[in-house]
Amino acid sequence: MSQEDERSAAQPLRERLRRSLAQTGSRRLAQRVVGRETPARRAERPESPSPSGYHEIKSALFTRLLEELGEQTAGSEEQIRETVRAFVDRVLDEGVALNERERTRLSEDLTDEVVGLGPLAPLMADPAVTDILVNGPTQVYIERFGSLEPTDVRFRDDDHIRRVIERIAARVGRRIDLASPLLDARLPDGSRVNATLPPISIDGPTLSIRRFGHRRLTQDDLLSLREFSPEMLVYLDLAVRLKKNVLISGGTGAGKSTLLGALAESIPASERVVTIEDAAELILDQPHVVRLETRPANIEGQGVVRQRELVINSLRMRPDRIIVGEVRGGEALDMLQAMNTGHEGSLSTIHANGPRDALSRLETMVLMSGLELPSRAIREQVVGAIQVLVHVRRYEDGVRRVASVSEIVGLEGDAILTNDIFVFKRSAGSGRRVGGDFQATGVVPRLADDLRERGEPVPVEIFRAPPGAPGRA
Repeated sequence: MSQEDERSAAQPLRERLRRSLAQTGSRRLAQRVVGRETPARRAERPESPSPSGYHEIKSALFTRLLEELGEQTAGSEEQIRETVRAFVDRVLDEGVALNERERTRLSEDLTDEVVGLGPLAPLMADPAVTDILVNGPTQVYIERFGSLEPTDVRFRDDDHIRRVIERIAARVGRRIDLASPLLDARLPDGSRVNATLPPISIDGPTLSIRRFGHRRLTQDDLLSLREFSPEMLVYLDLAVRLKKNVLISGGTGAGKSTLLGALAESIPASERVVTIEDAAELILDQPHVVRLETRPANIEGQGVVRQRELVINSLRMRPDRIIVGEVRGGEALDMLQAMNTGHEGSLSTIHANGPRDALSRLETMVLMSGLELPSRAIREQVVGAIQVLVHVRRYEDGVRRVASVSEIVGLEGDAILTNDIFVFKRSAGSGRRVGGDFQATGVVPRLADDLRERGEPVPVEIFRAPPGAPGRA
């Protein structure tokens, strides 16, 4: 294309930019003199441009930018940023005057469209947002402070969402297309991403982003948020320090991984910790930590590394503690065997609706290992391996709380026996807030015997049930 043709093509764009800037300038001037403005002048003042005006201009620039970038979108992020800045300066110098702030905004928006998450960039910059859910071009929801809420974020169309998804896949070395319409990946900041394309998602592309804070929530943070009581924290801290194997159960988004990271705070700094996760998200303070992460299959369907292989391999790495981010398949058998063969103090999480459901699901996952074991043998493994079972729940008010802390005490026939040590007792709340208190059941756990053997004081007072409460929940 000749320079003359380029100038002709850019002319309509420059005119739209000039009109938008003229309206913006008029609005700014009107705002400065609004105190001495007459009603007649106020009626004559131009209306503010519609929000779609800026997006229309940005869309036109974006289309032209993609044509000029071509294959350069495969370069490093910094190279692309420099290219976009040079492009914006050159286009605006063709006859449109913008101040430095407006140039910077336009440059950042276009860069986000090329290498970032496009319209989702402001949401990703908000530390209070924990989930971003894109159901369609005009349906973008977020979870903030435990509650879902709609946003004003909009995509132009389904193709716009698809391009964002494809950019995410390209950044993590994955592929998503008609042949492989599902994407499960992790962003460089640790956020987990799931995306679907038609025909898997009937109404169009979808995108779900689970975000994790750059700072781990500590035990004190969770205590201040009333996720558990001080008495619960004392018991759980003792359980981890005394190398009791702990399993945390709960539903999706209940805060299992957050609690797991907080409990790991009690692991002595002198111990070697090996973490195994499907998507690395745990942040530990200990100096001696080895992090392992599963790997999906490549484009050819080769190279997959599953959690079970990582659990087996971790046993050869001389760990003092093994932390399995979430047990979800056949690795449950290898984890139980590790706990039963000298690797005390291990921690893990499991998806479940309650403590009993967690034990039932754990048994089912052992069967997924491919070994035909009788149910009693599996339950004996569970009883021998796990001492403490913590159930976390997100209540209707969006607050995550430890619903119960139980001790696994043995088998009676084919049934696993548990004792509740602490429970959350609900009561009438005020407004949307769920009322209730954390209570001890009056049961003194076996952990007290370990403390006596070590010559350490037993904090019996934290296990006393309040007056009128049953001795066992």
